[in-house]
Amino acid sequence: QVMATGVCRSDWHGWKGHDGDVIKHGLPFVPGHELSGIVIEVGEETSCVKVGDRVAVPFILSCGSCRSCAANQPTVCHDQNQPGFTQWGSFAEYVALPRADRNLCLIPSEVSFVQAAALGCRFTTAYRAVIQQGRLKSNETIAIFGCGGLGLSCIMMAVSIGATNILAIDISQNALVKAKQLGATHVIHANGQDNQIIRQKV
Repeated sequence: QVMATGVCRSDWHGWKGHDGDVIKHGLPFVPGHELSGIVIEVGEETSCVKVGDRVAVPFILSCGSCRSCAANQPTVCHDQNQPGFTQWGSFAEYVALPRADRNLCLIPSEVSFVQAAALGCRFTTAYRAVIQQGRLKSNETIAIFGCGGLGLSCIMMAVSIGATNILAIDISQNALVKAKQLGATHVIHANGQDNQIIRQKV
């Protein structure tokens, strides 16, 4: 049972017909991939979650068997399912989720459904970008352009591993205030700035 779901830019792309999976299966269709909820039914092969559990769901429901999964890179799983893209998603009261034992995560009691719904897409993407691809280490510097949900998640990811300099660049002063609150060490307001000036400031 879906208790909270987010709206992502990717949902807009699916709605506009930019996603190949959505095009392939056509309409009718239910989008939505940032979700948390309560388990109300489990399949015969499910043993790690039970009815009544509070769970969060990653954007990528990985298979656990392919080369990418074996390399601890489930976000680029070769046989992935994606709620809201390859299957019906979370803009509904209920959603069926395959590979539950591998992919569903129990939510601690102090974490709300709304907070948990934000984790499965933006934090997964931030982890892939900052840790797996960027290979950021402690005492290094990172520049993050754009401080929306994903950019702010990248800032928090950088803080968590001890980056020394965390530069946040955005055209919104409000976004930069939030970036600073979450751990950015330097902020650059880029609204109306020439690209060359922004490069020099970075």
